[in-house]
Amino acid sequence: MPLPPPADAALLAAAFSAYLVRHPDESEIVGWFDTLLRDPEDPFVRARLAGHFTASAWLVDASGRRLLMTHHRKLGLWLQLGGHADGDRDLSRVALREAEEESGLAGLMVEPEIFDLDRHWIPEHKGVPGHWHYDVRYVVRTGASEAFSVSEESIALAWRPIAAILDDPGYDASLQRMARKWIARGDG
Repeated sequence: MPLPPPADAALLAAAFSAYLVRHPDESEIVGWFDTLLRDPEDPFVRARLAGHFTASAWLVDASGRRLLMTHHRKLGLWLQLGGHADGDRDLSRVALREAEEESGLAGLMVEPEIFDLDRHWIPEHKGVPGHWHYDVRYVVRTGASEAFSVSEESIALAWRPIAAILDDPGYDASLQRMARKWIARGDG
């Protein structure tokens, strides 16, 4: 008889269920994330090359109209901040940590509810085979300061108007989806 899932897995499963209630048209992707969560091989470590969890920050300014984006060094794309769970099962904490590390900003606040889910392929890089990232995305808000510093993981950082992401074909489709979700929320 298998052991019951740890409490953190049960909390994440409940968060996936709540996300599905808000986004019933995303049942397929929620199913993929649920399946990964129940896999006996630890999906919270990057060594699991069949796919693993990552977390990202939809890092918005105080007005809710701008997003802090990274020109990602490894992928060469403008994206939201984020990274690997590295064993941490609290993915909202991972998103907050990554936002702080990659932006140098202090006083950030993370919303506990999942904002978006995205499964995307990461190509082979420096001997690490290509693999799937199961990215759990959270809204993170700035504190008093919006003066960022660029980390080694980025070529550059920049504040971008969220509304401009919608129609720019240069942005990743998942960024455009998140921009639509954000604008639909009416927070900016």
